[in-house]
Amino acid sequence: MSLVTFLGIYLVHTAGIGLATVGSAFLVESLLRGTLAPVFGALSDRVGRRALLLASAFLTALVLPSFLLVRGEASLFLWSTAMGITGAINMPVSTALLLDLAPPARRQAVLAVNYTGMSVAYTLGVMPAGYIAQQGYGLLAAIASLGYLAVGLLYALALRGALPLERSQGASNVLAATVSVLANPVFLAFAALAWVFPFSMGQVVTVSPLWGAERALGEGYIGLVLGGNSIIVALLAVPIAARIEAGGPFRPLGIAALMVALALGCYAWIPDPATAYMAGTVVFSFGELVFSSSVPAGVARLAPAGQRGAYLGGWTLVSSIAMGSALVLSGLLRDAAGWSAVWTLYAALVLAAGAGLFAARRWLLRSRSA
Repeated sequence: MSLVTFLGIYLVHTAGIGLATVGSAFLVESLLRGTLAPVFGALSDRVGRRALLLASAFLTALVLPSFLLVRGEASLFLWSTAMGITGAINMPVSTALLLDLAPPARRQAVLAVNYTGMSVAYTLGVMPAGYIAQQGYGLLAAIASLGYLAVGLLYALALRGALPLERSQGASNVLAATVSVLANPVFLAFAALAWVFPFSMGQVVTVSPLWGAERALGEGYIGLVLGGNSIIVALLAVPIAARIEAGGPFRPLGIAALMVALALGCYAWIPDPATAYMAGTVVFSFGELVFSSSVPAGVARLAPAGQRGAYLGGWTLVSSIAMGSALVLSGLLRDAAGWSAVWTLYAALVLAAGAGLFAARRWLLRSRSA
């Protein structure tokens, strides 16, 4: 992600490709990653996690630095397609492995540790990555590729011997397992409500900086506020997850939605943009502390035995589409109604979803037990 942060600059200013085309290529990558994730997740339920994680690491080490070969639209979309395919493997399979290894009562804490690691790594990685990019994108590409090779080597050394893997009691093949996820009414009901969390994440990460810039906030202040979000998550994710996991993953999601709605409301209703941006992002951080571990733990709770990878892949599909649509949808609504109406609409949407999650919490638990 440290490299991806600066790829837009390289592709527009060095490769000479239009910003709209670059945005479309990134959207293609996101959609491919989401669409193929259930397939790779289901495949990992059959063949195990090790082989797919090794393939993901080594293929990404090969594909990621090939952005240096992009010279036009055709090569850009070829690269983004390859990145979408390799990215589709990692997220559902690595999360499924974490949950295979975690004691069932501590899954949210384990997910929070992982989320904390990613937050800290991004915060610490993006600063030297910017400096390295100034020296040359070839050097940045080489370092990123070596990083993925190191990850692949770590997988090869650490994932030896037998790994825990539940036996499937449902669909007998990968295609049937993938279809069964998208045909499960309980999972679809949960996803239809919980999609507001990755959607709001897309709003904060990709849309709020543009909103802040239009309100005359400087890039330095915007970066400081978003960096503060990572620090809050890094400090509190594990203790919060450890505190709430005893009640199950569905119970706190209504509260998380309330905090996210309040955060979006800050963007809409606080007159001073600097205060609105700081307050909204800080409040969002506390909602993120809850949903970042509760949602994937909830998806794993809904998965039948032996289909955890397939269900996490299904959720990756939902979250990829939700996050990928944030910028496009917000641009259209902003042009039609203005920022204040956009944030108010999103706040109301998240609040309604939160009410639905709160009302459905016991039903979700009973459905899984049945």
